[in-house]
Amino acid sequence: MKELGTLGTMFLSFAKIGTFTLGGGYAMIPLIEREVVTSHKWIEEDDFLDMVVLAQTAPGILAMNISILVGNRIAGKRGAVVAALASGLPSFIIILLFAMFLTQFQDNEIINKMFCAIRPAVVALIAVPVFSLAKGAKVSMKNVWIPVATAILIWGFSLSPIYIILAAMVAGVATAYYAARVSRKDGTQKDK
Repeated sequence: MKELGTLGTMFLSFAKIGTFTLGGGYAMIPLIEREVVTSHKWIEEDDFLDMVVLAQTAPGILAMNISILVGNRIAGKRGAVVAALASGLPSFIIILLFAMFLTQFQDNEIINKMFCAIRPAVVALIAVPVFSLAKGAKVSMKNVWIPVATAILIWGFSLSPIYIILAAMVAGVATAYYAARVSRKDGTQKDK
């Protein structure tokens, strides 16, 4: 019975997020975080950050990936299904309504101005999770060059993010290997 209450609360939370998020998956991140980390305390902040990273590297829609991961963590497979349906259903209904009725209003000046006014807000909604992720990933003045260089390579030189991810993985493994080797060397020198 408790699980049904949790699933119901989770459905309402993700349906609210899916209904009021403009700007796609990145704009959803702070809303999901507020619901699952701050409001309901279902997940710790560090775990949520790990889920965001995993959702970004997995194929598919970011918002759906996060919803599935969070739902699975909260209530297993049922939770994953409920969270996915709840976050996707409002968008599906809204897009369906737009497709049915927007053609009648596409030349309406008020509708066009409304969408133009929404665009800057969407940019801000996308910027918030970027700063939140940077804070959670412990980006500092020492390592800020990494995300800046990555953004320049992707945006300025059209380098595929796949190559960036692969290079970061190799660099991470090499750094861990080097650190382990240095610590072993320091340990053997202290023993002598």
